[in-house]
Amino acid sequence: QVQPVESGGGSVESGGSLRLSCEVSGTETSRECTGWFREAPGKEREGVATIGRDGKTNYADSVKGRFTISQDNAKNTLYLQMNSLNAEDTAMYYCGFRPSWYPLCPLDAFRYNYWGQGTQVTVSS
Repeated sequence: QVQPVESGGGSVESGGSLRLSCEVSGTETSRECTGWFREAPGKEREGVATIGRDGKTNYADSVKGRFTISQDNAKNTLYLQMNSLNAEDTAMYYCGFRPSWYPLCPLDAFRYNYWGQGTQVTVSS
């Protein structure tokens, strides 16, 4: 079973930055869409940012202008650069991917079927 592995979470002060990484080794499973999703306490898993293999990105309104998703396909690694963090960004962040293609990778978590274990991001105000 292919499983992403996230890293880079931690605790930061409001206004700070973090960069999350997600790695999936091997080439057995295609990753047409990959993305970052988050779960805050008592909330559903929500899409933060997605990217297709062609590099086309899709961002949640709440993070536009603050977060940047990128990928290094040669290294099977996905990144999320998070700037200007605030307390509302506190959540468990998950990397997910799906093998099937979309013209624009969606932000709907239920459309993704491979998940990592998550990495905690805590922002203090």
